[in-house]
Amino acid sequence: MNYYVMTLFPEMIDSTLSHSITGRALEKELIHLESINIRDYAQNKSRHVDDYIYGGGSGMLMQVEPVWLCYKDLMTRVSGEKTRVLYMSPLGKTFDQKMAEDLSKSENLVFLCGHYEGIDERAIELINPEPVSIGDFVLTGGELPAIMMIDAITRLLPDVLGSDDSAVYESFYQNLLEYPQYTRPPEYEGLKVPEVLLSGNHKLINEWRRDQSIKRTKELRPDMYERFLTQNDICDKIENVVNEEIER
Repeated sequence: MNYYVMTLFPEMIDSTLSHSITGRALEKELIHLESINIRDYAQNKSRHVDDYIYGGGSGMLMQVEPVWLCYKDLMTRVSGEKTRVLYMSPLGKTFDQKMAEDLSKSENLVFLCGHYEGIDERAIELINPEPVSIGDFVLTGGELPAIMMIDAITRLLPDVLGSDDSAVYESFYQNLLEYPQYTRPPEYEGLKVPEVLLSGNHKLINEWRRDQSIKRTKELRPDMYERFLTQNDICDKIENVVNEEIER
């Protein structure tokens, strides 16, 4: 997977993603990360990339030219059918695990990060990226959303996590939150690890974990729980249809 981040703060991207799982993925060359400084494409001595907003309003807006020139230069090096360009914007669909799985199938992901009051609309029209949001709140720039998305997507790539099952059984898989987990010691401050986890009976352990995931989701994320019920209802109906066809 190749990540390209168009930003005014490349050091923010590089320093954050050079640690932990993404850092190890970079060292093993499982992913490639390149932060491109939009400011390098400013066509003026002071290298400013923002200006006042036409029509009035508070704050400054990123200018169309440096953003467009940065993108054009990048596209001379990045191409392919599996290249997707994403614009960190509240206008887009909210990023979730399903979208992370979809994006993980790409070969190249380009992240366009706005700052100040955003980007001149003409740059957006020229580039025509996919807008993506991480929630209904305001941030200073698109760098943090890009970092979060890269982290989530990288976890799904082959050989990145220590176990092939690690990404599969985490929260949001099959619309369920992850079950409680424990490590040594078996008792601390009077709190004990559930006996079933110490039993060595993997069938009972899997059943307990499944029950705990369902219970947690119902209590903490009723919206997810409803999706889980709907999903299972659809699966049951499909199974019934298949069984009827087999009986015929």
